Amino acid sequence: MSIREFQDLMKDLYFPKDKHRGISDTFIWLVEEVGELATELNKGRNKKNISEEMADIFAWMCSLANLLDIDLDQAVFEKYPKKCPKCGSNPCQCD
Repeated sequence: MSIREFQDLMKDLYFPKDKHRGISDTFIWLVEEVGELATELNKGRNKKNISEEMADIFAWMCSLANLLDIDLDQAVFEKYPKKCPKCGSNPCQCD
């Protein structure tokens, strides 16, 4: 599944709820998920739990992008066109 396909799935599943919640509260949910990831990383590094928190972060990021009408697929590949956006190398040669 591509980034665009996953973002579309999140829109199909949750957009009415996300729109009702609004940008600020959706962002708060995203930040809470980042906090949950931090907790898992500090606990003992259970790979299953960490992967679930990462999936939640990505889902909330897609929901926020949908509310802001941002195509994450396009944004990611414009920012990171198979090379470092700062030095232009792959792999990165930045200090």
